[in-house]
Parts: sequence; structure tokens; C-alpha cells
Amino acid sequence: MSPIHRINPAELSPPTGFSHAVTATGSQLVFLAGQTALDRNGKVVGDTLPEQFTTALTNLLVALRAAGGSPADLARVTVYATDVADYRAHASELGRIWRRLAGRDYPAMAVVGAARLWDEQALVELDGTAVLP
Repeated sequence: MSPIHRINPAELSPPTGFSHAVTATGSQLVFLAGQTALDRNGKVVGDTLPEQFTTALTNLLVALRAAGGSPADLARVTVYATDVADYRAHASELGRIWRRLAGRDYPAMAVVGAARLWDEQALVELDGTAVLP
């Protein structure tokens, strides 16, 4: 049985690409540091938000797998975007990228606008918390 339970009350707007609430009853928490579109040489790759989102999510999932987890173990993800309007404009494509890389088990999520990220060329950063069984 999964330690993660997604809750989406009928009284709330139907969630698209996230869960309204997540309960977790596992034995180990994994706190995932913010990941941008850095390659293994420390260079930001990709010129567009979808390209950078793909790399940032891949990096987050690599860290999660190295800690012994899988995308289904994600309880919470926060997305920091330097242009929220651009993020909204690409929402459908970003959803397809998420489903391809992480599946359809959506964590509780938030998108936060940021003036800039650590690496000036970065357009998006993702961090998260996972609960392992």
C-alpha cells in the first residue's frame, strides 16, 4: 500500500496537474533541493520554459531516485517561475512533460513567481518533499 494518499474534495475546483491535499504515512522523508535546468557541467541548458522544465524535472527525479524514491512518492512540489504568464501559456505542454517523466500521481503543488533564480539564465526551479514507504 502506498504511503501517499491524494485527496481532491468535490467541493473544490477540479485539480489539473496537482492534488489539493496529500497525506503521507511513510518511514522516511526526502527533502529535494531546488533543481533548475543545469547540466552535469553546471550550465543552464534550454532556451524555452518547456525545455528548461524538462531538465529541471529530470534533475529533481534523478535526486529522488538516488534517495531510493520514485515519482509516486512525491508529496509536495513547488515550482518557481520567473514568468508566471509564460508558465500558464505553456501549462498544457508542461503537463504533458510531467506525465511523460513523472506519471499521473500528482503531488500537492504550487507555482510561485520569482524575480530571478540563482542562475540568471534559469527560467524555472522545482523543489519537493517525498515520503518513502
